[in-house]
Amino acid sequence: QVQLVESGGGLVQAGGSLRLSCAASGLTFSNYGMGWFRLVPGKERELAATISTSGGTTWYADSVKGRFTISRDNAKNTVYLQMNSLKPEDTAVYYCAAKIRMSVRYEYWGQGTQVTVSS
Repeated sequence: QVQLVESGGGLVQAGGSLRLSCAASGLTFSNYGMGWFRLVPGKERELAATISTSGGTTWYADSVKGRFTISRDNAKNTVYLQMNSLKPEDTAVYYCAAKIRMSVRYEYWGQGTQVTVSS
């Protein structure tokens, strides 16, 4: 079955950096667009960044643009989210998700990893 497993979350001071990883299995990774979402209790889930199947096209929410970088390694079936200049408002559970090429709906989700940024 399809599995997406996130790692790399943790506690960091404001201004610091973290790199999240999401390892995929059970699917043909290169056929799936990938996204990183984040969820804060009491708030709506936010799409933070997306990357196309080849990695050639990326998109970022305004709230993370210029600070976060999404990338992927199709040989390793892994997508990354490099987060720099972290702010307390970046505190959230981060989820990776996969959608088949040309789809608009993310159908596979990871279990999430907690990122906490202290001020």
